[in-house]
Amino acid sequence: MFDKFIEISMLYDFYGGLLPEKQNLFLKAYYEEDCSLSEIAQQYGISRQGVHDGIRKAEKSLREYEETLGLVGQFLATEAVLRRVDEAIDRMMKKYENDPSLIEELKSMKDAVDSLNESL
Repeated sequence: MFDKFIEISMLYDFYGGLLPEKQNLFLKAYYEEDCSLSEIAQQYGISRQGVHDGIRKAEKSLREYEETLGLVGQFLATEAVLRRVDEAIDRMMKKYENDPSLIEELKSMKDAVDSLNESL
């Protein structure tokens, strides 16, 4: 998919709420707050190995959620399609710049694509 940090961050954005509370807190501290395993262990009064195991279990769960539900994959595919449509509209606007009525229609389509992109 991506490098591990980006992969887990995206999966966490989509599925983090499904994780048990401790795993959620561990992942947030590790990936978002850039805390070390030792810092997290000290904060929660457990061993460094316990934190490591919790993070690995959470990562495994996130990947299983994606395998089952596929929301990140659908998001990325939709984003790619919208980007291609937007680029095609830009090319058409340049090609038909002398046709004001067509340019207005293309601008309307571009606004719709931009709106969809923002809603993702």
